[in-house]
Amino acid sequence: MFRLHPRLSADTRLICHLSLCEVRLMNDCRFPWLILVPQRPGVTEVHQLEQSDQRLLIIESSHAARVLEQCYGTAKTNLGALGNLVPQLHWHVVARRTDDPCWPGPVWGCGERQPYPAAELEQRIAELQVWFTDE
Repeated sequence: MFRLHPRLSADTRLICHLSLCEVRLMNDCRFPWLILVPQRPGVTEVHQLEQSDQRLLIIESSHAARVLEQCYGTAKTNLGALGNLVPQLHWHVVARRTDDPCWPGPVWGCGERQPYPAAELEQRIAELQVWFTDE
C-alpha cells in the first residue's frame, strides 16, 4: 500500500492526484516548486518503476513543467530526484527565474526554506489545481 513519507507530508501540500503521481507543492515561497510522488509502494528509484510507469512519470512531469512555465513565465525548469534524505521516489519540478535568490545555482542547500503565508499557500494550491484539472 502506498504511503507518503512523513518528511514529504510535512514539507509539501497536496495539489492533486494524476494517474501515477501525487502532485504536491513544496512549501517554499522562494520558488514555484512541485514534487511528483509516484504512488507505488517501496519504490526508491526511477529504474524500479515498470516501463509503463517510467513513461507516465515523464509525461506527468512534462505536464507539471508546462504548468509552471505557463503560470509563472520561468526561464528554466529544473528536474531532480535526489532521495538522500527521503528515500521514497519523488521528482522535483522547480521553476527558475534569473532573479530568484539561488540563480544560477541549484535550489538545494541554498538559503533557508521560506514557508508560504497561510492564505498565500491556499491561493497557490487553488490556482495550480485549476491547471491540473483543466486538461
